[in-house]
Amino acid sequence: QAAKSARTVVIAGIPDGLLHDDVMTDILMIHFQMSKNNGGDVEEVMYPTAEKGVAYVTFEDQEVVESVLKKDEHRLEDRRLSRYYPLKVTRYCENVSSLIIYLVVLPL
Repeated sequence: QAAKSARTVVIAGIPDGLLHDDVMTDILMIHFQMSKNNGGDVEEVMYPTAEKGVAYVTFEDQEVVESVLKKDEHRLEDRRLSRYYPLKVTRYCENVSSLIIYLVVLPL
């Protein structure tokens, strides 16, 4: 089993404040487990985090990270959301400070 950081992706673009955090965590978990989203077994969803609208999703297998990153567009859709939200999915890198992750994931 690969190190946790190698099995984790950073998700940005999560609508902030629309739903309870635990509901949003469930929606994210479902999204990243679905095969249509190139997903797989999710070990953990870390949400909320220090950065608004950002979550960390850890998969059980590193191969799932690769397939999730290959998907052109991730759209967060759920009946509890009024519309879909495009998500930015990037590889997690523990050597990078959260400020740099924030700037890379959410360009100004």
